Amino acid sequence: MRANRQRSRAAAGSAALAALVLAVAGCGGTATADTGELKASAPPAAPGAADQGAAATATEAFGLDLLRQLTAGQAGSNTVLSPSGLATALAMLLPGARGTTASELSGVLHATLPPAQYAAALGAVDRAAQSGGGGSTLKESDTAWTRTGYQVQQDYLRQLAQDFGTGLRTADFQKDPEAARKAVNELVAQQTEGRVKDLLPPGSVTARTVLVLTDALYFKGHWAQPFKPDATTDEPFHEADGSTVQAPAMAQTGNFRYAAGGAAGQSWQAVELPYQGDELAMDLVVPQAGAFDRVRDSLDGPGLDKVLGALGGAQVALTMPKFDFSAQEDLTQPLTALGVHTAFAPGADFSGISAPGQQPMWVSDVVQQADITVDEEGTTAAAGSGVVGVAGAAAPAPDLIHLDVDRPFLFVIRDVHTGLPLFLGQVTNPVK
Repeated sequence: MRANRQRSRAAAGSAALAALVLAVAGCGGTATADTGELKASAPPAAPGAADQGAAATATEAFGLDLLRQLTAGQAGSNTVLSPSGLATALAMLLPGARGTTASELSGVLHATLPPAQYAAALGAVDRAAQSGGGGSTLKESDTAWTRTGYQVQQDYLRQLAQDFGTGLRTADFQKDPEAARKAVNELVAQQTEGRVKDLLPPGSVTARTVLVLTDALYFKGHWAQPFKPDATTDEPFHEADGSTVQAPAMAQTGNFRYAAGGAAGQSWQAVELPYQGDELAMDLVVPQAGAFDRVRDSLDGPGLDKVLGALGGAQVALTMPKFDFSAQEDLTQPLTALGVHTAFAPGADFSGISAPGQQPMWVSDVVQQADITVDEEGTTAAAGSGVVGVAGAAAPAPDLIHLDVDRPFLFVIRDVHTGLPLFLGQVTNPVK
């Protein structure tokens, strides 16, 4: 059975939202009056496995780069982000980028395919899992909003429809930007079951806003091997600075995929916890005491692949903390540090989005809000990612292995077939 990955069609959830959603006219496709969705008349063939694999690998490398940027000098902070959600939001922007703007975005995303081909491949990876219960739910919704009266290239609209299953909604960003911001946020909240409530912060949408792209991701998965609540006890958790807190720790012994390795002074243990249906899993990477920063910073894409590739069957006595936290990030500075420069300034080349005669567009904000809850039953996580554009100027091991996750660790929730990382983060204090 497969996890239920559903690309949902955005729907108006209140009178205020419906008032801001208008039909798209003259876009070379059919538009639905209540959603303004452009439907591709003849969708192209799905990208092949090689392209989808390249897109998943690129997203992993992009997510690890971003995690290092967000946690540099912050070893004591819990962090959660959605590499696939943010990569998808930027991939929705990429087909309309040209020249240096496109090459910088492609470089940061680690996209080895041409922009349009990469966008199609990532959209296909996002849709790869089929409906099928299994105790897990994965929903992803992509939405594009433009300012009333701002004309967008028809080819760009077609690519949004074909690759990401989304059409175009219009909102009066110019006359009432605050109402438009609330409408975008309300829709993302609906798409994430209320877990992401204020994706776009106050001031991020102004009268100069002409385009908003959002990706909303919601995941609820039950462990294939649940933890028994009566086995959960308060245990010490050792923070990176040497202090200790008491945290509720779950415990069980069973067959898990496990590995250990690393050089002297930066060794690690890793374990994989599958969700029901065996399509998705959470992997924990637990550095030795005192080596958290070194191990985290060494894990680029190939480094993480090496860890995950070493996992093999073992009998493991596992304890790990429950945790529940959220993070809201302005990603403009981290993306700039990674190499996106021209997109964030007047002079950006998004001529593949703006129709001739329209004021040229550049990106003012890239934001993400994510949260995660891990307990005895499984995991619930959600993430909203937004881009705001403005214009105007092996065999089971016989021995029992003990793994006490009692110190800072990394986690990744991924599609085990494609390797696409849905969520990625670190836990440095599970009770903060």
